[in-house]
Amino acid sequence: QVVLVESGGGLVQAGGSLRLSCAASGRSFATYVMGWFRQAPGKEREFVADISRGASITYYSDSVKGRFTISRDNAKNTVYLQMNSLKSEDTAVYYCAASRGCSSASVCFAAASYDYWGQGAQVTVSS
Repeated sequence: QVVLVESGGGLVQAGGSLRLSCAASGRSFATYVMGWFRQAPGKEREFVADISRGASITYYSDSVKGRFTISRDNAKNTVYLQMNSLKSEDTAVYYCAASRGCSSASVCFAAASYDYWGQGAQVTVSS
């Protein structure tokens, strides 16, 4: 069992930055592929980024590539999402998630691949 708690959301102007954090309970954090997803009002939950167990491999959706950076600190049981150059279309609830079963971060883009989810953090970008 893993409990995920996001923090760091808020209101920011377009062009600004925010960093989301996701703290995980338990001792096996390093055995999970970690991902970030987001869901805007009226839209489906979409993949944002994921990171391999050892933090050496990352993947991003095309919509955030070059602006967002995912990282993790296995000693602190925490995964981060640094968001720069924010746009109004980035407004959404952001969720972190943990996957036991993904063989690697390269095949972990679907929400169904994840076993545990955080409660979500609201990010609102004003234009």
